[in-house]
Amino acid sequence: MTTNNPDDATSLAQLIASGAASPSELLDDALARVKAVNPALNAVVLLQEDVARRSIRDGLPDGPFKGVPFLIKDLGAESVDFPSHNGSIPLSDTRYTYDSEIYRRMRATGVVTFGRTTSPEGGIGPVTEAAVYDGPTRNPWDVSRTSGGSSGGAGAAVAAGIVPLAHGSDGGGSVRIPASSSGLFGFKATRARFPDGPAAGEGWAGMAIDGFLSRSVRDNATMMDACAGPDAGAPYAAPAMEISYSAAIARPPRRLRIGICDTTFTGAAIHPDCKAAVAAAAKLLESLGHTVVPACPKADHNGMMRAWTKIVACGTALSARGLRERQKDLQGVSKSAIRYAQDISGADYLKAVGDIHSYGRQMAAAFADYDILLSATLAEPPAKVGRFTHERDDYEAYRIGEGGVFSYSPFCAAFNASGQPAASVPLHWNDEGLPIGIHLAAPFGEDATLIALCAECEQAQPWALRKPPVWCGKP
Repeated sequence: MTTNNPDDATSLAQLIASGAASPSELLDDALARVKAVNPALNAVVLLQEDVARRSIRDGLPDGPFKGVPFLIKDLGAESVDFPSHNGSIPLSDTRYTYDSEIYRRMRATGVVTFGRTTSPEGGIGPVTEAAVYDGPTRNPWDVSRTSGGSSGGAGAAVAAGIVPLAHGSDGGGSVRIPASSSGLFGFKATRARFPDGPAAGEGWAGMAIDGFLSRSVRDNATMMDACAGPDAGAPYAAPAMEISYSAAIARPPRRLRIGICDTTFTGAAIHPDCKAAVAAAAKLLESLGHTVVPACPKADHNGMMRAWTKIVACGTALSARGLRERQKDLQGVSKSAIRYAQDISGADYLKAVGDIHSYGRQMAAAFADYDILLSATLAEPPAKVGRFTHERDDYEAYRIGEGGVFSYSPFCAAFNASGQPAASVPLHWNDEGLPIGIHLAAPFGEDATLIALCAECEQAQPWALRKPPVWCGKP
């Protein structure tokens, strides 16, 4: 059931396997593409060409993406060979003495990693406008707009054709928001599907997880298969999948009962373009034989977001603890988050974690009425650059105040909190040519059902031929 895509990583790997291209040639092409479009997008940083050349020269692992150029997010994915700014001036040029388990597993697929992609400071925004990169990261579909966050550099790099697949991470929509904004496929797996070690046992009380942005469902499936499974000493693990991601997309899913929500989960109106995208997706799914019914999950969504805001603030404070006098160089939202965290007691933090767990049970109960929940990924088209600037000094209002992040992105964080798998699928573009992602979510552990449905959507309504104005790949 997989759909061929001449621009994806699977196709490039096939070229290399056949002898029609070499890893060195593809790396040359990728570096040329960075040079061509990165000045307009500001998506790729910390190039390590020598490391990439050495990995080719020393012999690449014989994995499914052997020789394919690849980029890792400039947040997490610690590696001895790849220093990181972590989106922050005080953390510039951080060097690691170890390789993270997720990086080791990505490397084992045979990819040729040659740099990192931009991320907001602390990963706490829906845009990527970190001061350490000397400017915002922009959207290839419209450079006046954001490519999203926190994996905004990854989204821009893949959408513009620099690489076909890139690493990201998602603690409140940070893979799915860039996927929606940049016209890509992004999948957030069930909590603890991928390893967090050795530096951490979990991120943001289990709400954060690694992931990937891709031009095809099959690329994402292959990379997730390679990375899935706990590492030694993990505090907990996701339920085992009965079949792999790749096996799941090789066959159509059973006919599903799909709940459709064309408002926010609290009943507020969303942008007409997003509402139209939801309606069109519902018609597509009905045409494929699925049953579509109105739905709005009954849960304490506002309470969840308040708890999420507290947990992330505490995470920001923990990350900044060792900076001492360098905290003055943090951006406004980060400084504000640290101040906000100072008023959160240990008991308050544990209550917030408890509220998140309670929310997960509420969402599990809601899914008793349907197999999949369909909504927009964002409540609006991609925001203009500057709207969610990181220089603001009002963290709580930035997140949950009127017109804040939660109003803009009211769907994604719900599934970080519940731990359920969720994906953004690029099924719609508005009259301005801006991508509008469709969000699909499944019960906890039902990754295979979800990705099979995503692959069915891709086959029924392919998006591979759509290219943004800023594009440097094949015509």
